[in-house]
Amino acid sequence: MSGQEPATTATATGAGAGGGAAATETITNARHHPSLLKLAYHHTISNLPYILLAPAAAYLAHRLSHLTPTSLTTTLHATLHANLALAAALLFLLTILATAYLLRRPRAVYLLDFACYKPSPSHTVTRETFMRQSVAAGVFTDDNLAFQRKILERSGLGQSTYFPRAVLNSPPNPCMAEARAEAEAVMFGAIDQVLAKTGVKARDIGIVVVNCSLFNPTPSLSAMIVNHYKLRGNVASYNLGGMGCSAGLISIDLAKQLLQVHRNTYALVVSMENITLNWYWGNNRSMLMSNCLFRMGGAAVLLTNRGGADRRRAKYQLVHTVRTHHGADDRAFRCVFQEEDETGRVGVALSKDLMAVAGEALKTNITTLGPLVLPMSEQVLFLASLVGRKVFGLRNLRPYIPDFKMAFEHFCIHAGGRAVLDTIEKNLELSPWHMEPSRMTLNRWGNTSSSSLWYELAYTEAKGRVRRGHRAWQIAFGSGFKCNSAVWRALRTIDPAKEKCGNPWVDEIHNFPVEVPKVETVAAS
Repeated sequence: MSGQEPATTATATGAGAGGGAAATETITNARHHPSLLKLAYHHTISNLPYILLAPAAAYLAHRLSHLTPTSLTTTLHATLHANLALAAALLFLLTILATAYLLRRPRAVYLLDFACYKPSPSHTVTRETFMRQSVAAGVFTDDNLAFQRKILERSGLGQSTYFPRAVLNSPPNPCMAEARAEAEAVMFGAIDQVLAKTGVKARDIGIVVVNCSLFNPTPSLSAMIVNHYKLRGNVASYNLGGMGCSAGLISIDLAKQLLQVHRNTYALVVSMENITLNWYWGNNRSMLMSNCLFRMGGAAVLLTNRGGADRRRAKYQLVHTVRTHHGADDRAFRCVFQEEDETGRVGVALSKDLMAVAGEALKTNITTLGPLVLPMSEQVLFLASLVGRKVFGLRNLRPYIPDFKMAFEHFCIHAGGRAVLDTIEKNLELSPWHMEPSRMTLNRWGNTSSSSLWYELAYTEAKGRVRRGHRAWQIAFGSGFKCNSAVWRALRTIDPAKEKCGNPWVDEIHNFPVEVPKVETVAAS
């Protein structure tokens, strides 16, 4: 069957990417369908200004109907002649205000296209391969091998994720040369595809932003791109490090700010993580979690502020970016922390407070984002709930959770792990259809850090779900602790048949979605 689907129904029948048992799933809820009562309320509140102005408009129309064209012209001429100075002043003021608005309004930022890196089959790591490599390393205790097996079985990762060559070698040989090789393969592979898709020449790129948390060589990753593609000498290049899985949206926000200053140019954003030098070789369980979840991957995104033809061929327009930082709180600051363990081995420790901290950061983020994107009908209900609890002391009144499905058609939630996705699905009351891109990305690619959001959007495109005018919400969490959001509006309907280059899903989208059991047993070696 085809991987495409209509906008109202998603049906998939097939085997998992790793050749697992066939799964059949039909999800009806491609777009949100609220109850008739809520829909009537939503339309009433949304059109309330027009409803209130209708009587005045009717009265004005009635008065004007009694005037002939001649009398109307005479009246307007007499009024203008009697107040000529006032009219001229008003016209001058309007001209000044219009000019100031046009000069100060933010430049629109468009997403021309993006590409996600798909490693070669030689990099494939099944759950059994992962455990075999861990055993062969000879550094993990039996208890911690069992711990890794347990985490892996419940992780939601499938049988076709990817590791770099240095980790898969026997014995593993993590070194600077191998880390550079991984970075070059991921970055250049994704950039080559996005340049091929858009037809943009490398010398026309004026801004480069690269983010990678744990691998920051000298020269930098951004310098490697400038050197490889021979970018022009005045390119504005930035390299973001240590900012975690939410750094991809920080890069998008930085590129947006730079595009307000640099006119008529292109901004290349590259998001990736490097596994080679950041595999943990110790027995601290809080650090072993990263080994089980993180996988190889990356994405390249091409933005522009050019209008005309570039605007017409762009896929999306960037509507909002919202950044939340809870680094002032010590608990939040240390919940994802790179340090040495008791034996001196470096790893990234994940705190038990991670889920609670992420929930608090999400709450702050959506509190800021909500007024920007939610329809007035949802904001009124939220305000009424807040007033009832805080002002009138109605403690039994449940806090109203705004229905973000009224604001967005598509959700791209960072595939950090199954627990993260479960929590957000519950808190935002999302349907399995809305969560499908995130869950399938976790299953097929693992946690690819900051690039996971683009694998999720690519999944949505490969399914043929993106229509002109649709809105997509990208949400990411990262060390620090940060929660960042980006809102995109589709400028055209995406045809999956034209996404052969740069979309890693297109050749296998007919196999998805697959059923992901709560526990998937790892076969014994």
